[in-house]
Amino acid sequence: MEPYLSMRNICKTFSSTGLKANDDVNLEVAKGEIHALVGENGAGKTTLMNILYGIIPPDSGSILINGEEVKISSPVDAGKCGIGMVHQHFKLINEFTVAQNVVLGSEPRKGAIFFDNRKAEKEVAAVIEKNRFHISPEMKISEISVGQMQQVEIIKMLYRKAELLILDEPTSVLTEQEIQRLFLTLRELIKQGKTIIIITHKLTEVKDISDRITIMRKGKVISVKNTKEVNEADISKMMVGKSVSFDFDKGEDGCRDAVLELENVTIQKTRQGRPVLDRVSFSASTCEVVGITGVAGNGLTELEDVIAGLQKISSGRIFHNEHDITNISPKALRDRGLAYVPTDRLKRGSSLDSSIKENMILTSHHQFMKSGGIFDESRINEHSRKLIEEYLIDGCADAPIGTLSGGNIQKVILARELDRVKDFVLFSEPTWGLDVASSEFIYNKILEMRARGTAVVLISSNIDEILALSDTVLVMYRGKIVARQPSGPELTRELIGEYMLGLRDDFKGERSDS
Repeated sequence: MEPYLSMRNICKTFSSTGLKANDDVNLEVAKGEIHALVGENGAGKTTLMNILYGIIPPDSGSILINGEEVKISSPVDAGKCGIGMVHQHFKLINEFTVAQNVVLGSEPRKGAIFFDNRKAEKEVAAVIEKNRFHISPEMKISEISVGQMQQVEIIKMLYRKAELLILDEPTSVLTEQEIQRLFLTLRELIKQGKTIIIITHKLTEVKDISDRITIMRKGKVISVKNTKEVNEADISKMMVGKSVSFDFDKGEDGCRDAVLELENVTIQKTRQGRPVLDRVSFSASTCEVVGITGVAGNGLTELEDVIAGLQKISSGRIFHNEHDITNISPKALRDRGLAYVPTDRLKRGSSLDSSIKENMILTSHHQFMKSGGIFDESRINEHSRKLIEEYLIDGCADAPIGTLSGGNIQKVILARELDRVKDFVLFSEPTWGLDVASSEFIYNKILEMRARGTAVVLISSNIDEILALSDTVLVMYRGKIVARQPSGPELTRELIGEYMLGLRDDFKGERSDS
Protein backbone atom coordinates (compact mmCIF):
# COMPACT_ATOMS: atom_id res chain seq x y z
CA MET A 1 0.00 0.00 0.00
CA GLU A 2 1.28 3.46 -0.92
CA PRO A 3 2.10 5.69 2.06
CA TYR A 4 0.07 8.87 2.46
CA LEU A 5 3.23 11.04 2.30
CA SER A 6 6.50 10.16 0.58
CA MET A 7 9.54 12.44 0.49
CA ARG A 8 12.10 10.83 -1.81
CA ASN A 9 15.82 11.55 -2.10
CA ILE A 10 15.53 15.06 -0.66
CA CYS A 11 18.79 17.01 -0.79
CA LYS A 12 19.43 20.53 0.50
CA THR A 13 22.75 22.37 0.88
CA PHE A 14 22.86 25.95 2.17
CA SER A 15 25.23 27.91 -0.05
CA SER A 16 26.04 30.49 2.64
CA THR A 17 27.60 27.88 4.94
CA GLY A 18 28.13 24.86 2.70
CA LEU A 19 26.09 22.83 5.19
CA LYS A 20 24.40 19.77 3.68
CA ALA A 21 21.26 19.86 5.84
CA ASN A 22 19.44 17.04 4.00
CA ASP A 23 21.50 14.34 2.33
CA ASP A 24 19.36 12.03 0.16
CA VAL A 25 16.59 11.84 2.77
CA ASN A 26 13.60 9.52 2.42
CA LEU A 27 10.56 9.86 4.67
CA GLU A 28 7.34 7.86 4.54
CA VAL A 29 4.29 8.64 6.69
CA ALA A 30 1.16 6.47 6.74
CA LYS A 31 -2.36 7.86 6.75
CA GLY A 32 -3.76 8.22 10.27
CA GLU A 33 -0.50 7.86 12.20
CA ILE A 34 1.44 10.11 14.54
CA HIS A 35 4.99 10.03 13.20
CA ALA A 36 7.83 11.42 15.34
CA LEU A 37 10.82 13.02 13.62
CA VAL A 38 13.77 13.17 16.01
CA GLY A 39 17.44 14.02 15.94
CA GLU A 40 20.04 16.39 17.34
CA ASN A 41 20.05 20.10 16.49
CA GLY A 42 21.41 20.35 12.97
CA ALA A 43 20.27 16.82 12.09
CA GLY A 44 18.06 18.23 9.33
CA LYS A 45 14.55 17.72 10.80
CA THR A 46 13.29 21.29 10.57
CA THR A 47 14.88 21.77 7.14
CA LEU A 48 13.03 18.70 5.88
CA MET A 49 9.71 19.96 7.28
CA ASN A 50 10.31 23.47 5.92
CA ILE A 51 10.76 21.87 2.49
CA LEU A 52 7.51 19.94 2.92
CA TYR A 53 5.70 23.13 3.94
CA GLY A 54 7.15 25.13 1.05
CA ILE A 55 9.21 27.55 3.14
CA ILE A 56 12.48 26.58 1.45
CA PRO A 57 13.07 24.73 -1.85
CA PRO A 58 15.00 21.44 -2.04
CA ASP A 59 18.01 21.14 -4.34
CA SER A 60 16.63 17.82 -5.56
CA GLY A 61 14.11 15.14 -4.69
CA SER A 62 10.35 14.72 -4.90
CA ILE A 63 7.24 14.84 -2.71
CA LEU A 64 4.26 12.52 -3.22
CA ILE A 65 0.82 12.71 -1.62
CA ASN A 66 -1.26 9.55 -2.01
CA GLY A 67 1.21 8.34 -4.64
CA GLU A 68 0.97 11.48 -6.80
CA GLU A 69 3.90 13.85 -7.13
CA VAL A 70 3.17 17.42 -6.00
CA LYS A 71 5.10 20.66 -6.37
CA ILE A 72 5.24 22.70 -3.18
CA SER A 73 6.89 26.09 -3.62
CA SER A 74 5.16 28.01 -0.82
CA PRO A 75 2.97 27.52 2.27
CA VAL A 76 0.02 28.36 0.01
CA ASP A 77 0.91 25.37 -2.19
CA ALA A 78 1.27 23.23 0.96
CA GLY A 79 -2.18 24.33 2.11
CA LYS A 80 -3.68 23.32 -1.23
CA CYS A 81 -2.13 19.87 -0.70
CA GLY A 82 -3.76 19.65 2.76
CA ILE A 83 -0.54 20.30 4.71
CA GLY A 84 -0.46 22.61 7.73
CA MET A 85 2.44 23.49 10.04
CA VAL A 86 2.37 24.73 13.63
CA HIS A 87 5.70 26.39 14.37
CA GLN A 88 7.56 26.30 17.67
CA HIS A 89 7.09 30.05 18.13
CA PHE A 90 3.44 30.95 17.78
CA LYS A 91 2.45 33.35 15.00
CA LEU A 92 -0.51 35.07 16.64
CA ILE A 93 -1.58 38.71 16.96
CA ASN A 94 -2.26 39.46 20.64
CA GLU A 95 -4.92 42.14 20.10
CA PHE A 96 -6.92 40.03 17.65
CA THR A 97 -9.53 37.54 18.81
CA VAL A 98 -9.16 33.79 18.43
CA ALA A 99 -11.49 33.86 15.42
CA GLN A 100 -9.68 36.79 13.77
CA ASN A 101 -6.34 35.00 14.12
CA VAL A 102 -7.74 31.75 12.74
CA VAL A 103 -9.27 33.26 9.59
CA LEU A 104 -6.42 35.72 8.91
CA GLY A 105 -5.58 35.51 5.21
CA SER A 106 -8.83 33.74 4.29
CA GLU A 107 -11.39 36.02 5.93
CA PRO A 108 -15.11 35.65 5.21
CA ARG A 109 -16.53 38.81 3.62
CA LYS A 110 -19.71 40.84 3.55
CA GLY A 111 -20.03 41.51 -0.13
CA ALA A 112 -16.63 41.90 -1.75
CA ILE A 113 -15.00 44.30 0.71
CA PHE A 114 -15.97 44.14 4.37
CA PHE A 115 -14.77 41.55 6.89
CA ASP A 116 -17.67 39.50 8.30
CA ASN A 117 -16.62 39.09 11.94
CA ARG A 118 -19.85 37.34 12.97
CA LYS A 119 -19.46 34.73 10.23
CA ALA A 120 -15.80 34.24 11.17
CA GLU A 121 -16.75 33.54 14.79
CA LYS A 122 -19.48 31.13 13.70
CA GLU A 123 -17.15 29.19 11.36
CA VAL A 124 -14.36 29.03 13.93
CA ALA A 125 -16.82 27.95 16.65
CA ALA A 126 -17.84 25.03 14.41
CA VAL A 127 -14.20 23.90 14.12
CA ILE A 128 -13.74 24.25 17.88
CA GLU A 129 -16.86 22.22 18.64
CA LYS A 130 -16.07 19.47 16.14
CA ASN A 131 -12.58 18.97 17.58
CA ARG A 132 -13.58 19.40 21.23
CA PHE A 133 -11.33 22.35 21.98
CA HIS A 134 -12.00 24.39 25.12
CA ILE A 135 -11.76 28.01 23.97
CA SER A 136 -14.05 30.84 22.89
CA PRO A 137 -13.67 32.39 19.41
CA GLU A 138 -14.45 35.84 20.88
CA MET A 139 -11.50 35.88 23.33
CA LYS A 140 -8.42 37.97 22.59
CA ILE A 141 -5.08 36.16 22.35
CA SER A 142 -3.77 38.41 25.14
CA GLU A 143 -6.43 36.91 27.46
CA ILE A 144 -5.69 33.20 26.95
CA SER A 145 -3.10 30.76 28.31
CA VAL A 146 -0.09 29.43 26.43
CA GLY A 147 -1.81 26.05 26.10
CA GLN A 148 -4.82 27.72 24.51
CA MET A 149 -2.52 29.57 22.09
CA GLN A 150 -1.28 26.16 20.98
CA GLN A 151 -4.90 25.19 20.37
CA VAL A 152 -5.46 28.30 18.25
CA GLU A 153 -2.50 27.39 16.03
CA ILE A 154 -3.97 23.93 15.46
CA ILE A 155 -7.44 25.36 14.86
CA LYS A 156 -5.92 27.62 12.17
CA MET A 157 -4.71 24.56 10.29
CA LEU A 158 -8.00 22.68 10.70
CA TYR A 159 -9.97 25.72 9.50
CA ARG A 160 -7.90 25.52 6.31
CA LYS A 161 -8.85 21.83 5.89
CA ALA A 162 -5.38 20.46 6.67
CA GLU A 163 -5.17 16.67 6.56
CA LEU A 164 -1.47 16.45 7.49
CA LEU A 165 -0.34 18.53 10.48
CA ILE A 166 3.34 19.22 11.22
CA LEU A 167 3.97 20.20 14.86
CA ASP A 168 7.42 21.65 15.63
CA GLU A 169 8.31 21.24 19.34
CA PRO A 170 4.64 21.62 20.34
CA THR A 171 5.12 21.08 24.08
CA SER A 172 8.14 23.30 24.76
CA VAL A 173 6.13 25.91 26.69
CA LEU A 174 3.29 23.77 28.09
CA THR A 175 2.64 22.45 31.59
CA GLU A 176 2.22 18.72 32.18
CA GLN A 177 -1.56 19.13 32.27
CA GLU A 178 -1.55 21.14 29.02
CA ILE A 179 0.66 18.52 27.37
CA GLN A 180 -1.79 15.77 28.28
CA ARG A 181 -4.70 17.85 26.94
CA LEU A 182 -2.77 18.42 23.71
CA PHE A 183 -2.15 14.68 23.37
CA LEU A 184 -5.86 13.98 23.85
CA THR A 185 -6.51 16.46 21.03
CA LEU A 186 -3.96 14.79 18.75
CA ARG A 187 -5.44 11.36 19.37
CA GLU A 188 -8.91 12.73 18.61
CA LEU A 189 -7.60 14.19 15.32
CA ILE A 190 -6.17 10.79 14.39
CA LYS A 191 -9.61 9.24 14.99
CA GLN A 192 -10.97 11.75 12.48
CA GLY A 193 -8.49 10.51 9.88
CA LYS A 194 -5.84 13.23 10.20
CA THR A 195 -2.11 12.50 9.96
CA ILE A 196 0.46 14.13 12.25
CA ILE A 197 4.24 14.62 12.12
CA ILE A 198 5.71 15.78 15.42
CA ILE A 199 9.24 17.18 15.83
CA THR A 200 10.41 16.99 19.44
CA HIS A 201 13.49 16.53 21.61
CA LYS A 202 11.44 15.07 24.47
CA LEU A 203 11.83 11.33 24.17
CA THR A 204 9.28 10.55 26.89
CA GLU A 205 6.71 12.28 24.69
CA VAL A 206 7.90 10.39 21.61
CA LYS A 207 7.17 7.16 23.45
CA ASP A 208 3.86 8.45 24.77
CA ILE A 209 2.28 9.83 21.60
CA SER A 210 3.86 8.44 18.43
CA ASP A 211 3.25 5.30 16.36
CA ARG A 212 6.52 5.34 14.41
CA ILE A 213 9.81 7.23 14.61
CA THR A 214 12.23 8.46 11.96
CA ILE A 215 15.65 9.21 13.47
CA MET A 216 17.98 11.64 11.68
CA ARG A 217 21.65 12.40 12.25
CA LYS A 218 23.86 14.83 10.32
CA GLY A 219 21.38 15.26 7.49
CA LYS A 220 20.68 11.56 6.95
CA VAL A 221 17.96 9.16 8.06
CA ILE A 222 19.61 6.70 10.45
CA SER A 223 16.65 4.49 11.22
CA VAL A 224 12.85 4.13 11.10
CA LYS A 225 11.29 2.25 14.03
CA ASN A 226 7.92 1.29 15.40
CA THR A 227 7.76 3.24 18.66
CA LYS A 228 6.77 0.25 20.76
CA GLU A 229 9.91 -1.62 19.67
CA VAL A 230 12.41 0.87 21.19
CA ASN A 231 12.95 2.61 24.53
CA GLU A 232 14.20 6.13 25.22
CA ALA A 233 17.81 4.98 25.61
CA ASP A 234 17.67 3.26 22.20
CA ILE A 235 16.31 6.42 20.52
CA SER A 236 18.87 8.65 22.23
CA LYS A 237 21.75 6.42 21.19
CA MET A 238 20.61 6.42 17.55
CA MET A 239 20.23 10.22 17.63
CA VAL A 240 23.68 11.07 18.97
CA GLY A 241 25.68 7.91 18.33
CA LYS A 242 26.18 7.21 22.05
CA SER A 243 24.18 6.63 25.21
CA VAL A 244 22.93 9.79 26.95
CA SER A 245 21.56 9.81 30.50
CA PHE A 246 19.84 12.54 32.51
CA ASP A 247 19.94 10.49 35.71
CA PHE A 248 22.41 12.69 37.59
CA ASP A 249 24.11 11.95 40.88
CA LYS A 250 24.40 15.43 42.38
CA GLY A 251 26.60 14.22 45.21
CA GLU A 252 26.53 15.55 48.77
CA ASP A 253 24.15 18.39 49.63
CA GLY A 254 26.74 20.27 51.66
CA CYS A 255 27.61 23.94 52.19
CA ARG A 256 24.76 26.41 52.56
CA ASP A 257 25.88 30.05 52.91
CA ALA A 258 23.46 32.57 51.37
CA VAL A 259 24.94 34.31 48.32
CA LEU A 260 21.93 35.96 46.68
CA GLU A 261 18.83 37.06 48.61
CA LEU A 262 15.65 38.68 47.34
CA GLU A 263 13.29 40.25 49.89
CA ASN A 264 9.75 41.18 48.81
CA VAL A 265 10.89 42.17 45.33
CA THR A 266 8.02 43.87 43.51
CA ILE A 267 7.60 45.43 40.08
CA GLN A 268 4.47 47.53 39.68
CA LYS A 269 3.99 49.04 36.24
CA THR A 270 1.81 52.07 35.61
CA ARG A 271 -1.71 51.41 34.34
CA GLN A 272 -1.38 47.74 35.26
CA GLY A 273 -3.63 46.25 37.91
CA ARG A 274 -1.50 43.57 39.54
CA PRO A 275 2.30 43.67 39.94
CA VAL A 276 4.32 41.69 37.39
CA LEU A 277 6.46 40.60 40.35
CA ASP A 278 4.61 40.47 43.66
CA ARG A 279 6.73 40.36 46.87
CA VAL A 280 9.11 37.71 45.56
CA SER A 281 11.41 36.40 48.30
CA PHE A 282 14.00 33.62 48.13
CA SER A 283 17.69 32.96 48.62
CA ALA A 284 20.34 31.02 46.67
CA SER A 285 23.23 29.58 48.63
CA THR A 286 26.61 28.04 47.94
CA CYS A 287 26.48 24.49 46.57
CA GLU A 288 22.79 24.92 45.72
CA VAL A 289 20.72 24.94 42.54
CA VAL A 290 17.50 26.92 43.01
CA GLY A 291 15.13 25.99 40.19
CA ILE A 292 12.38 28.46 39.33
CA THR A 293 9.60 27.48 36.95
CA GLY A 294 6.22 28.66 35.69
CA VAL A 295 4.20 29.24 32.55
CA ALA A 296 5.29 32.09 30.26
CA GLY A 297 3.74 35.40 31.29
CA ASN A 298 3.83 34.69 35.02
CA GLY A 299 6.96 36.64 35.94
CA LEU A 300 9.92 34.45 34.88
CA THR A 301 11.13 36.96 32.26
CA GLU A 302 10.90 39.88 34.68
CA LEU A 303 12.69 37.89 37.40
CA GLU A 304 15.51 37.07 34.97
CA ASP A 305 15.87 40.76 34.10
CA VAL A 306 15.87 41.82 37.77
CA ILE A 307 18.55 39.32 38.81
CA ALA A 308 20.68 40.29 35.78
CA GLY A 309 20.34 43.99 36.67
CA LEU A 310 18.45 44.81 33.50
CA GLN A 311 15.23 45.96 35.20
CA LYS A 312 14.77 48.09 38.31
CA ILE A 313 12.37 47.03 41.01
CA SER A 314 9.58 49.17 42.49
CA SER A 315 10.10 47.97 46.06
CA GLY A 316 11.94 45.32 48.04
CA ARG A 317 15.65 44.64 48.42
CA ILE A 318 18.31 42.42 46.85
CA PHE A 319 21.50 41.33 48.61
CA HIS A 320 24.73 39.72 47.40
CA ASN A 321 26.85 38.33 50.22
CA GLU A 322 24.87 40.52 52.64
CA HIS A 323 25.62 43.70 50.65
CA ASP A 324 22.60 45.62 49.39
CA ILE A 325 22.75 45.57 45.57
CA THR A 326 19.19 46.75 44.91
CA ASN A 327 18.92 48.37 41.47
CA ILE A 328 22.68 48.50 40.83
CA SER A 329 23.82 48.47 37.19
CA PRO A 330 24.54 45.35 35.15
CA LYS A 331 28.23 46.38 35.02
CA ALA A 332 28.36 46.68 38.79
CA LEU A 333 26.79 43.21 39.05
CA ARG A 334 29.37 41.85 36.62
CA ASP A 335 32.15 43.41 38.70
CA ARG A 336 30.77 41.58 41.73
CA GLY A 337 31.12 38.30 39.83
CA LEU A 338 27.69 37.62 38.35
CA ALA A 339 27.78 35.12 35.48
CA TYR A 340 24.68 35.16 33.28
CA VAL A 341 23.43 32.74 30.60
CA PRO A 342 20.30 34.43 29.18
CA THR A 343 17.16 33.02 27.60
CA ASP A 344 17.79 34.80 24.31
CA ARG A 345 21.16 33.42 23.26
CA LEU A 346 21.02 35.12 19.85
CA LYS A 347 20.12 38.71 20.78
CA ARG A 348 21.22 39.04 24.39
CA GLY A 349 23.83 36.33 24.78
CA SER A 350 25.94 36.82 21.67
CA SER A 351 26.95 39.13 18.84
CA LEU A 352 26.13 37.02 15.79
CA ASP A 353 28.34 38.91 13.32
CA SER A 354 31.38 38.76 15.62
CA SER A 355 33.75 35.82 15.74
CA ILE A 356 33.74 33.05 18.32
CA LYS A 357 36.86 34.44 19.97
CA GLU A 358 35.40 37.97 20.08
CA ASN A 359 32.26 36.62 21.74
CA MET A 360 34.40 34.87 24.31
CA ILE A 361 35.79 38.18 25.60
CA LEU A 362 32.67 40.36 25.27
CA THR A 363 32.35 40.86 29.03
CA SER A 364 36.08 40.86 29.84
CA HIS A 365 37.73 42.51 26.82
CA HIS A 366 39.61 45.05 29.00
CA GLN A 367 41.62 42.15 30.44
CA PHE A 368 43.04 41.37 26.99
CA MET A 369 44.47 44.79 26.18
CA LYS A 370 48.05 45.93 26.02
CA SER A 371 49.07 49.40 27.11
CA GLY A 372 47.70 51.95 24.68
CA GLY A 373 44.36 50.18 24.30
CA ILE A 374 45.52 47.61 21.73
CA PHE A 375 44.18 44.06 21.92
CA ASP A 376 46.70 41.34 22.73
CA GLU A 377 45.82 38.96 19.88
CA SER A 378 48.10 36.16 21.06
CA ARG A 379 46.43 36.09 24.51
CA ILE A 380 42.96 36.21 22.94
CA ASN A 381 43.84 33.34 20.59
CA GLU A 382 45.22 31.23 23.44
CA HIS A 383 42.18 32.02 25.62
CA SER A 384 39.72 31.03 22.89
CA ARG A 385 41.70 27.91 21.97
CA LYS A 386 41.57 26.73 25.58
CA LEU A 387 37.82 27.32 25.91
CA ILE A 388 36.97 25.79 22.53
CA GLU A 389 38.79 22.64 23.62
CA GLU A 390 37.33 22.56 27.14
CA TYR A 391 33.74 23.17 26.01
CA LEU A 392 33.89 20.92 22.93
CA ILE A 393 32.84 23.75 20.60
CA ASP A 394 32.56 22.67 16.97
CA GLY A 395 33.86 25.75 15.19
CA CYS A 396 36.90 27.80 14.26
CA ALA A 397 37.82 30.69 16.60
CA ASP A 398 37.73 33.20 13.73
CA ALA A 399 34.33 32.06 12.36
CA PRO A 400 31.28 34.28 13.02
CA ILE A 401 29.33 32.79 15.91
CA GLY A 402 26.15 33.15 13.85
CA THR A 403 27.32 30.28 11.61
CA LEU A 404 27.20 27.80 14.51
CA SER A 405 24.34 25.56 15.61
CA GLY A 406 22.25 26.62 18.60
CA GLY A 407 24.03 24.13 20.84
CA ASN A 408 27.47 25.43 19.90
CA ILE A 409 26.40 29.07 20.34
CA GLN A 410 25.21 28.16 23.83
CA LYS A 411 28.55 26.47 24.55
CA VAL A 412 30.39 29.67 23.59
CA ILE A 413 28.20 31.66 26.00
CA LEU A 414 28.77 29.05 28.72
CA ALA A 415 32.52 29.16 28.15
CA ARG A 416 32.62 32.96 28.43
CA GLU A 417 30.39 33.16 31.50
CA LEU A 418 31.56 30.17 33.53
CA ASP A 419 35.22 31.00 32.97
CA ARG A 420 34.75 34.18 35.01
CA VAL A 421 32.16 33.07 37.59
CA LYS A 422 32.97 33.79 41.24
CA ASP A 423 30.13 32.64 43.45
CA PHE A 424 26.87 33.14 41.56
CA VAL A 425 25.48 32.20 38.14
CA LEU A 426 22.06 32.76 36.58
CA PHE A 427 20.86 30.33 33.89
CA SER A 428 17.62 31.10 32.07
CA GLU A 429 16.15 28.45 29.74
CA PRO A 430 19.68 27.07 29.14
CA THR A 431 18.58 24.15 26.92
CA TRP A 432 15.70 25.84 25.05
CA GLY A 433 15.51 24.21 21.60
CA LEU A 434 18.67 22.14 22.13
CA ASP A 435 19.12 18.43 21.50
CA VAL A 436 19.79 15.78 24.12
CA ALA A 437 23.59 15.76 23.69
CA SER A 438 23.89 19.54 24.07
CA SER A 439 21.48 19.44 27.01
CA GLU A 440 23.48 16.74 28.76
CA PHE A 441 26.67 18.80 28.37
CA ILE A 442 24.99 21.91 29.82
CA TYR A 443 23.46 19.98 32.73
CA ASN A 444 26.87 18.61 33.66
CA LYS A 445 28.32 22.14 33.62
CA ILE A 446 25.53 23.39 35.90
CA LEU A 447 26.28 20.59 38.38
CA GLU A 448 30.02 21.35 38.12
CA MET A 449 29.23 24.90 39.24
CA ARG A 450 27.24 23.54 42.18
CA ALA A 451 30.07 21.20 43.17
CA ARG A 452 32.54 24.13 43.11
CA GLY A 453 30.45 25.95 45.72
CA THR A 454 28.70 28.30 43.34
CA ALA A 455 25.13 29.44 43.97
CA VAL A 456 23.06 28.61 40.88
CA VAL A 457 19.69 30.10 39.96
CA LEU A 458 18.05 28.08 37.17
CA ILE A 459 14.98 29.68 35.56
CA SER A 460 13.28 27.21 33.24
CA SER A 461 9.87 26.22 31.90
CA ASN A 462 11.28 22.70 31.34
CA ILE A 463 9.99 20.77 34.35
CA ASP A 464 12.23 17.77 33.63
CA GLU A 465 15.44 19.79 33.96
CA ILE A 466 14.10 21.60 37.03
CA LEU A 467 13.49 18.23 38.72
CA ALA A 468 16.78 16.72 37.52
CA LEU A 469 19.04 19.56 38.68
CA SER A 470 17.41 21.54 41.48
CA ASP A 471 17.93 21.26 45.22
CA THR A 472 15.07 23.68 45.86
CA VAL A 473 12.14 24.25 43.49
CA LEU A 474 10.11 27.48 43.33
CA VAL A 475 6.97 27.80 41.19
CA MET A 476 5.64 31.18 40.02
CA TYR A 477 2.08 32.09 39.11
CA ARG A 478 0.84 35.60 38.29
CA GLY A 479 4.08 37.15 39.53
CA LYS A 480 4.08 35.36 42.90
CA ILE A 481 5.96 32.40 44.32
CA VAL A 482 3.19 29.90 45.03
CA ALA A 483 5.39 26.93 45.98
CA ARG A 484 8.80 26.42 47.56
CA GLN A 485 9.74 22.76 47.99
CA PRO A 486 12.89 20.64 48.17
CA SER A 487 13.38 18.44 45.14
CA GLY A 488 12.51 14.82 45.78
CA PRO A 489 10.30 11.89 44.74
CA GLU A 490 7.17 13.52 46.20
CA LEU A 491 7.59 16.57 43.94
CA THR A 492 6.12 15.30 40.66
CA ARG A 493 5.58 16.86 37.25
CA GLU A 494 1.83 16.75 37.86
CA LEU A 495 2.11 18.58 41.19
CA ILE A 496 4.33 21.28 39.70
CA GLY A 497 1.85 21.62 36.83
CA GLU A 498 -0.96 22.29 39.32
CA TYR A 499 1.06 25.10 40.90
CA MET A 500 1.92 26.50 37.45
CA LEU A 501 -1.77 26.67 36.54
CA GLY A 502 -2.74 28.37 39.81
CA LEU A 503 -4.63 25.36 41.14
CA ARG A 504 -2.52 25.38 44.32
CA ASP A 505 -0.87 28.17 46.34
CA ASP A 506 1.15 27.27 49.44
CA PHE A 507 1.34 30.93 50.45
CA LYS A 508 -2.21 32.09 49.73
CA GLY A 509 -3.14 34.86 52.10
CA GLU A 510 0.43 35.30 53.31
CA ARG A 511 3.71 36.54 51.88
CA SER A 512 6.74 35.87 54.01
CA ASP A 513 10.40 36.63 53.51
CA SER A 514 11.40 33.00 53.89
